[in-house]
Amino acid sequence: MSSDDPRYPVGPFVPKPSLTRVERQALLDDIDACPAKMRAAVEGLNESQLETPYRDGGWTVRQVVHHVPDSHLNAYTRLKLALTEENPTIRPYEEAAWAQLADVRDTPIETSLTLLETLHKRWMTLWRAMSDDDFKRPLIHPDHGQEDLDWLLQMYGWHSRHHVAHITSLRERNGW
Repeated sequence: MSSDDPRYPVGPFVPKPSLTRVERQALLDDIDACPAKMRAAVEGLNESQLETPYRDGGWTVRQVVHHVPDSHLNAYTRLKLALTEENPTIRPYEEAAWAQLADVRDTPIETSLTLLETLHKRWMTLWRAMSDDDFKRPLIHPDHGQEDLDWLLQMYGWHSRHHVAHITSLRERNGW
């Protein structure tokens, strides 16, 4: 699915109440492919292009690149909490505030691309070791309520495609 709305280039997040094994596998593949697709999306961009917002009022490409491992680190922790605790309440974070911090402004994107690659190696090992029952393990998200790991998988499969598409659609619109 794609969208003409630059906020949601792959469409908005719309989770299904349950997933088949085939659907799970496709989402796992989306998450697994994210680091390579992110690296390809930013390949060859110069500093000026990295400072370009992907849409009016949106984050810069640099902020998007740093945001994805920030978000996926949080998701990795949420997954581990749900696998090791009974119905944990997970903690949200202020994404917009994180995007303004010095590490986003001053750290080369290569650092976050490498972090994303290494994080995903661990994260994918965990995801792929899960049983069908594991995907039904519950968690509480203060902003979304009671959910399960199928929901988390859908969220981050979508998230992986969503932010790569922010950059690739910007490149396409600007002829980069």
